[in-house]
Amino acid sequence: MKNITLKITGKHIHDDVEEEQMELITEGKLYRKGEALYLVYDESEFSGMPGCKTRLTLDGDTVYMTRSGKAVGVDTEIRFEKGSRYTGFYDTPFGPVEMEVLTNNIESSVTYDNSGRIDIDYNISLKGVSQGRSRLNIEVM
Repeated sequence: MKNITLKITGKHIHDDVEEEQMELITEGKLYRKGEALYLVYDESEFSGMPGCKTRLTLDGDTVYMTRSGKAVGVDTEIRFEKGSRYTGFYDTPFGPVEMEVLTNNIESSVTYDNSGRIDIDYNISLKGVSQGRSRLNIEVM
């Protein structure tokens, strides 16, 4: 297990124009189990999810994001796989909401021995709450 620094940038896109951006730099851990790589970090007050732990599992061309902890009432998992549609639940302050994620593109250059990046372009729909396109960029430093 290695200590790492992560730079996480989330962008919301409307009509192909980036509207909102959130950036977080945090400490985390990187470890390998079998063929998969795992990135684990704690969310902060800044991200709006203090007390929440996020784990990214890099397994081939698929990235799984799992959030758990007291900041989320229901553990949330999202699977990002190019061209694939994933349905699940996203926890909000008002309770879980059904979500659907369509991954447009995903690229990962992270290895256990070197730094790298994960770039995910996806559309997300939270039933009855919001819908849009987002980009998530994670840089392992």
